[in-house]
Amino acid sequence: MTNIRTAVIGVGHLGAYHAEKYSLIDNVDLIAVCDINKSIGEKIALKHGVTLISDYKELLGKIDAVTIATDTYTHFELASFFLKNGIHVLVEKPITTTSEEAKKLTMLAEDNDLRLQVGHIERFNPALISAQKKLGKVQFIECHRLAPFKGRGADVDVILDLMIHDLDVILSLVEGSPRSVSAIGISVITNSVDIANARIEFNTGAIANVTASRVSTSVQRKFRVFHEGQYLSIDFGEGKLQLVIKEDIDDKNQNSLKEQRWSLEKGDALLAEVQAFITAIQKGIPCQVSGYDGVIALELAERIILDISKRTP
Repeated sequence: MTNIRTAVIGVGHLGAYHAEKYSLIDNVDLIAVCDINKSIGEKIALKHGVTLISDYKELLGKIDAVTIATDTYTHFELASFFLKNGIHVLVEKPITTTSEEAKKLTMLAEDNDLRLQVGHIERFNPALISAQKKLGKVQFIECHRLAPFKGRGADVDVILDLMIHDLDVILSLVEGSPRSVSAIGISVITNSVDIANARIEFNTGAIANVTASRVSTSVQRKFRVFHEGQYLSIDFGEGKLQLVIKEDIDDKNQNSLKEQRWSLEKGDALLAEVQAFITAIQKGIPCQVSGYDGVIALELAERIILDISKRTP
């Protein structure tokens, strides 16, 4: 099998990890890293023994696939360039700044028979994968994603920075499509929304209540899923799960609750994500988190942002 030649555009905090994962996968060659910050780029290039490139266009003819881990506003320009030139793209979340841009990328990928994967990493979290095996028809979801302010991702609001992780998971679990959105959010540190809550109602009757904050003093990534006769709690950060099931105990319609708890090895969700991208290229199969998934998550995020703007003085 011919090795797949890869590169990473933007090797700051997250991009550096992408470069590391490529270096660990069989039949993959990390050819170069690209960053406009020379000192950061040189450090990562030296670590992996690859070339540092300042102009991404110089990668043409040298790579088969690329990860884009730059600021969100650059995603569309960069991804468009590579897709137009026959290169598979893994783009970090959110896929672009607008759903219209995202739709254009999905069309480019389809027209050129290329893989376009979006970096919604929670889909590869062992806790979510384990939980999905226990779920029936989801009726209600409550989730909290809280983090201290770090500056990374602050080029967009908290909906596109953090909440979009949970929006993608919700859309992957709930049948139907969002019917209505009611949201509120405020600025605390930046000039955009730093803490937000949204209530999403689906045309199937399911409801999701989502909170995201990047001004918390602690980290929390908890997801609670309810459907008839069952409650499942997922702690994405700790890899812990709790399942509560209603059980009938006699003929008088009485019932009791049975509880199960289990923990999982945290695993390496980013490695699994990058490996899935490579596998999709090698086998010519759809990506596990496709450009279309990125589009619908961004469309829902836009509805939340719009509703918040209507309520902001």
